[in-house]
Amino acid sequence: MATTASRKSVMTLFCSPTCAYSHRTRIVLSEKGIAADIEYVAADQPPEELLALNPYGNTPTLVDRDLVLYESRIIMEYLDERFPHPPLHPMDPVSRARARMLVHRIDQDWYRLLDKIEHSADKKDTKAKKSLRDSLVAAAPAFASKPYFLSDEFSLVDCTLAPLLWRLPALGIDLPKQAEAITDYAGRLFERHAFQASLSEQERDLTSFAELLTA
Repeated sequence: MATTASRKSVMTLFCSPTCAYSHRTRIVLSEKGIAADIEYVAADQPPEELLALNPYGNTPTLVDRDLVLYESRIIMEYLDERFPHPPLHPMDPVSRARARMLVHRIDQDWYRLLDKIEHSADKKDTKAKKSLRDSLVAAAPAFASKPYFLSDEFSLVDCTLAPLLWRLPALGIDLPKQAEAITDYAGRLFERHAFQASLSEQERDLTSFAELLTA
């Protein structure tokens, strides 16, 4: 595996063009201006090169010379530490731990529902969609408290939330008026140059911020 990986002279990210987990790693690359080859692969047909690097054949998979990483949170943390400027995590240990817990809770509470919606055999099943919508709306005060999610500075937490919020209209999830703080927050994320640069063609066609604002 190391021999295959070492052939890569430039950092390479194997990723899906539609998966939110892949998208959030691309946001980190863009925010930090990291030079990397982006290789889009079909999740159900991983190429032999990817299978040689990652026995699971899943995405995202990051190759940095002899190092191979294949879990989005690990990749995001690695990129932030490997390229420390601009920092996307708080510098002090307590704040950093709290930010990591936020990402963990977002994955457990909201990405779990996103996964269920996207992989449901019944695309008209509204139970998980309602659960995700209601959970987001209940958290609206947290989105309103600071410019970014519970922070004055853009962070890995925001990199995690942006792909999920971007997909809401395509999933048929509308946000009510009382969740205006979420759409305002989403607007700040979507207007960032790095976010726009991170979008694959499929993601760019998936939805539009205008749809989210007028939902």
